[in-house]
Amino acid sequence: MSLRCGIVGLPNVGKSTLFNALSDAGADAANFPFCTIDPNVGVVPVPDERLDNLHEIVGSKEKIPTSVEFVDIAGLVKGASEGKGKGNAFLSHIREVDLIVHVVRCFQDENVIHVEGDVDPQRDIHIIEDELILKDLESVEKRLESLKKAAKSGDKEDVRKLEIVQGLKEHLEVGNAARTYEVSEEERQAYRELFLLSEKPVLYACNVSEDDLDSGNDWVDEVREIAAEFEDEVVTFCAKIESEIAELPEDEKQLFLEELGISSAGLDRLIQAAYEELGLITYFTSGPKESRAWTVRKGSTAPEAAGVIHSDFERGFIRAETVSYETYKELGSEKAVKDAGEMRQEGKDYIVQDGDVMLFRFNV
Repeated sequence: MSLRCGIVGLPNVGKSTLFNALSDAGADAANFPFCTIDPNVGVVPVPDERLDNLHEIVGSKEKIPTSVEFVDIAGLVKGASEGKGKGNAFLSHIREVDLIVHVVRCFQDENVIHVEGDVDPQRDIHIIEDELILKDLESVEKRLESLKKAAKSGDKEDVRKLEIVQGLKEHLEVGNAARTYEVSEEERQAYRELFLLSEKPVLYACNVSEDDLDSGNDWVDEVREIAAEFEDEVVTFCAKIESEIAELPEDEKQLFLEELGISSAGLDRLIQAAYEELGLITYFTSGPKESRAWTVRKGSTAPEAAGVIHSDFERGFIRAETVSYETYKELGSEKAVKDAGEMRQEGKDYIVQDGDVMLFRFNV
């Protein structure tokens, strides 16, 4: 499973600088709007100490982490839904992501211009959200036109769909995001194929100065208040520091973080929050050839987890030999795990847990 995150925000809030630090893809971070015309895409390995330890314990030849795909989408501005500032093209890129990482400027710097003139996180957030809602409204209105024609036949299902989508239109018209429209999952199918922008989960990334990285500031508190309304995650980072960390050799990064008094880089915290927002977990496979991390959704069964590796694994699933990472680390080897009777035989109904180390048995 590949997690795709779209980094959005107003121009000059730190999107491309964060993207560069995350993916080392070299996106242009010039100090003017629309320096990123086409979306930059970077596939970033997910740091996981558990995978590092498994690789060392087992002595695998390869270590393969799971990954997150970041898409740096150029800065949106007021009027983007009408095509201003390349808005139509940028908004279309957002449709393709699983999660919106909304970068919000929470720092003051006279040398970095603000497209709206001053720092105001609440205003900036609403500008972006309003543009997403307006674009969704356009899509919903087109859907309504086709439903009205279909409902003229008197078909109960078409009439019901029309009522649901009409209610959604009214919901959007007063400035509400599609994700706050309260309908059942079955009713949501009436407009699921529209891939509405304001229906996607959001993770707020507050770009702060180095001095505010540890404690935050009043602007960050404002963002937290907005996020709390939707139970969204908030991560603080300093784009300048992330750029410096990205340039360091791997063995120097942790020392640099310790000198700054922070425990982890923005990448780690951002990915952890993204996983939490989307309800994802990691399980592992490990052997002489490779130790590897895999991503599945919370609540996935063992056959579904096997299917992430290969569809044949899911179709021919027999059982999964399973042990928790903590137990594996404590006992120190697969043999020790088996000797201690800690290797469980799990069937088709088993719900995979975060950190499970698994070996799948299946029929071809």
